[in-house]
Parts: sequence; structure tokens; C-alpha cells
Amino acid sequence: MPEVIFPGPEGRLEGRYHPRRERDSPIAIILHPHPQFGGTMNNRVVYNLHYAFYNLGFNVLRFNFRGVGRSQGEYDQGVGELADATSALDYLQSMNQNAKHCWVAGFSFGAWIGMQLLMRRPEISGFVSVSPPANMYDFSFLAPCPSSGLVINGAADRVAPPADTTALVSKLHEQKGITVTHEVVPGAGHFFEDAHMDTMIETISDYVSHRLTEPTR
Repeated sequence: MPEVIFPGPEGRLEGRYHPRRERDSPIAIILHPHPQFGGTMNNRVVYNLHYAFYNLGFNVLRFNFRGVGRSQGEYDQGVGELADATSALDYLQSMNQNAKHCWVAGFSFGAWIGMQLLMRRPEISGFVSVSPPANMYDFSFLAPCPSSGLVINGAADRVAPPADTTALVSKLHEQKGITVTHEVVPGAGHFFEDAHMDTMIETISDYVSHRLTEPTR
């Protein structure tokens, strides 16, 4: 998998880009957890999400937010990180101009950034939010949520309590024209340790595979 460096708002951003040989393959970007709590593009959940999308036929890009790894800049409370994600999507689209599907997937802090990106980029046709921290961040900007997607969390998550995630999904369910699927992995914590990782990835793969057979929404 080639290492890539691409321009971001505050300088270079470091990523890993995994292209498919098939022409017109769908594209996906994967967003990592909080930079100030050890989050990087090599986080285990992010790594597994990357390969799940690649195995489904996507051209996939994951990258380090500003100030992480070899990415330039400093942590910016989510504002700059959203700008980084926008640059990453621009970069991925520049190499795949005929992609018919565009997805964003994020874990924890990355899920929050991913949902904001979803609101700004109408070409995003689907999303996956893993362990969204609805107890820490305001998701009220999802009004309305423009695309259908999957929210998945662990039943034993102590970082982002399941009750807050359920409340978030309930608000999204009130909106018309989109379908937000909610899956809870029994016994899993925030980071889907041990066998819970396999369950989470299998659930996501089944969902995305099914969505790819449907018309773009």
C-alpha cells in the first residue's frame, strides 16, 4: 500500500492510499480517533475499516490529521481536522474522477468529523460511524442528515455510552428520505477488543455490500 503525501490547509498530510485495479471503483476515506488521545491512521479500528472497504472493491484513503505523524500543523479542536478531511476527499476524488459511489467512515472523533463532512459534500452517498461520541460532541448539525448510513457501537462502551448513541440515532430516524441503520455489538467496548472487532467489521461489510447493490441515494 503506497504511502502518500498530499496538500492540506496547514501543509502536507500523510496518508495511505490503496487503489483498485478496476476502473470506476467506488471511493472511501477513513477518519481516525482523537489526535490528543493517541489517535492515528494506524489505529486498529481504522486499519480494519480500511481493509474492509478495500475488500469490497473501494479505492481507500486513510490519513493522519494535522499534527499527527508526518502531517503538518497543530490540533485545531475539530475545525482544522474537518478542513483536513475535505482536502483528503479532494485528493482522493482527483485520482478517481469517475467514481460512482463516495463513502466516509470514521471512528470515535473521526465519526464526528465524518458526519460534518457528510453535511458539506453532497456527493457522499453513504457513511459508517463507529462509536460516535454523542456524549462529547454536538451532532445537532445533522438537520437533516443528507445520506443513509450505518451507526455501530458496542453495548459495553464506557467512552461513548450506548444511551447517547441511541438518542442520536432516534433523532436521525425522525428525518424523512434517509435510513440510518443502528447496530449494537453485544459485549463490545469502545475499541472493539478481541473477537468483537471481527463482529463489527463483518456487520459493516454486510451493510455496505448491500447498499452498493441499491441505487445511489
